[in-house]
Amino acid sequence: MANVQRVIIVGAGFAGLKLAQGLIDHPNYEVYLIDKHNFHQFQPLMYQVATARLEPASISFPLRKVFQKSKNVRIRIAKVRQINLEGKSVKTSIGDFEYDHLVIAIGCTTNYFGSENLRDYAYPMKTIPEAIQLRNRILQTFEDALNTTDPDKLQALLNFVIVGGGPTGVELSGALAEMKRNILPKDYPDKDFSKLTIYLLEGTAHTLSPMSEGSQKMSQKYLEDLGVIVKTSTMVKDYDGSTVTLNNGEKIASKNVIWAAGVTGNIIEGFPKECITRGNRLIVNRFNEIKHLNNVYALGDIAYMETPNNPKGHAQVASVAQQQAVLLAKNLINISRNKPKKEFEYADKGSMATIGKRKAVVDLPKFSFQGRLAWFTWMFIHLMLILSVKNKLLIFMNWFISYFNNDSTLRIIMKPVAKKVKQKAD
Repeated sequence: MANVQRVIIVGAGFAGLKLAQGLIDHPNYEVYLIDKHNFHQFQPLMYQVATARLEPASISFPLRKVFQKSKNVRIRIAKVRQINLEGKSVKTSIGDFEYDHLVIAIGCTTNYFGSENLRDYAYPMKTIPEAIQLRNRILQTFEDALNTTDPDKLQALLNFVIVGGGPTGVELSGALAEMKRNILPKDYPDKDFSKLTIYLLEGTAHTLSPMSEGSQKMSQKYLEDLGVIVKTSTMVKDYDGSTVTLNNGEKIASKNVIWAAGVTGNIIEGFPKECITRGNRLIVNRFNEIKHLNNVYALGDIAYMETPNNPKGHAQVASVAQQQAVLLAKNLINISRNKPKKEFEYADKGSMATIGKRKAVVDLPKFSFQGRLAWFTWMFIHLMLILSVKNKLLIFMNWFISYFNNDSTLRIIMKPVAKKVKQKAD
């Protein structure tokens, strides 16, 4: 037992979870996985929680359940407050933890690009609680519309502005458009929702800008066929809670702005400035070691690694995070066996996005395709990535039923109670 070293992993996202799984039951490592939540969340399907297509539990996995049979992985639910690099310890809300190897995999948070108004008034969608909040807001908007008679106030309620034309913005726009077309007329037969307008704003010249030209054009066509107003080369200058001001001077009255335009790293106090680059990402080498630090690593969205094939860093997507985690697990095992480490090289297996029923785009390394086949491919790949068999079945059944009836039964407004229960101090 004298040779057992402690690996602390901060963050149970795609990278942190994959790394912990790669070190399960390894005799040379004691693993502590620290996260502020007791579950792993599958972010690619977050928009379906926000639009009442899936329950939060369908895309959430209890961490202790994942590692029930592991003898060396320990779960700690806490907020990490500071890293003590000299003392090799992590300061958290439940105490300090010493480490031999430290891995930062805390991902990113919403980037409002310095706008306090957007931070205060726009709705983000990076976590399960935020997705539930957005679902409540969307459903409450439909209820409020029933009792709003002023035409200007009503239109402001019914104008949904989604900022960011990446996969999240595109998929959310398509889901809202299908809700308008298939669900609202049945749920609210006494209200005309034809004036519900969905705007998708994208700062670059195309939606899904990192994808192929065919996927860019087809994704925009699919959205416009669904009635979404797509504005490319358009940025939000300000939003005061009632009016969206665009960079071209145009104004849109809206009570519902959803922010999917960018991310920035979740930096923990304790790292030198020279370790941090644009986007608050930690600079790492090809072994995911943080610049100038020993036995301290960063994985996934928070890590910035330059390689010959990716001279400007890797895309902040789940596949990069998972591949980095797999290699780091192997390298840590190699270290324990006095074997050489291997450098990271990303194997891009493609990207995809769905816009609506039978509407999706898929880019593979050598070719791309769109339409019905792409849609089934998107569903199959995402089902395979879901952790548990139970969750796979739950999601499949929801998708199967909604495919035939264009409906779901999950449109429940669940708001937190206002009462705060006091606890007596020990």
